[in-house]
Amino acid sequence: PASVKPAFLFTPNTQTSPPTTCANNILVTGTPGVGKTSLSLLLADELKSSLNLNYEVINIGDLIHKKKLFDKWNEDFDVPEFDEDKVIDELEYVKDGGYIIDFHSSSFFPEEWFKLVVLLRCNNTDLFDRLKARGYNEKKITENIECEIMEITAEEVKDSYSIERIIELRNERTDDMQSNISKIIEKFSSLK
Repeated sequence: PASVKPAFLFTPNTQTSPPTTCANNILVTGTPGVGKTSLSLLLADELKSSLNLNYEVINIGDLIHKKKLFDKWNEDFDVPEFDEDKVIDELEYVKDGGYIIDFHSSSFFPEEWFKLVVLLRCNNTDLFDRLKARGYNEKKITENIECEIMEITAEEVKDSYSIERIIELRNERTDDMQSNISKIIEKFSSLK
């Protein structure tokens, strides 16, 4: 996607351990089409039913459109070129915890906002089919498939967040969702 930066622009995370305090939020990230939104909504329901925790899902793409947190529109990819500072300013309230943040880009979020970072992955054939079904143009599909192949989103996550707080999961079939939610809840519960 146009808003994803090449890997060489990231500042590596030199922190050897996670922040000592962090908000009780979860970031769900991955290349567009890997199932972030579907998983986020199901995860919020499961956190409520199994742990009696109320989590609100914030889809950052929707928030960017609704609040107009972008400076211009990228015609080639048919996406807004969002302003990271505007997004962060709009989300200041998440520091209190209780949110699942759903977005394909992650490096600009403060690490201390998240107890857990969920990185979703998908094979290229399924990803292609999902993006095609969304009506993405060929250029946008190719860009997103290349991002997954070259692990751009995965590198962004690993360079931006403490490894102890990251869980990487394949999300290709419908039955992966429930298994992934169980793994996420187990990891989330194990973190301090």
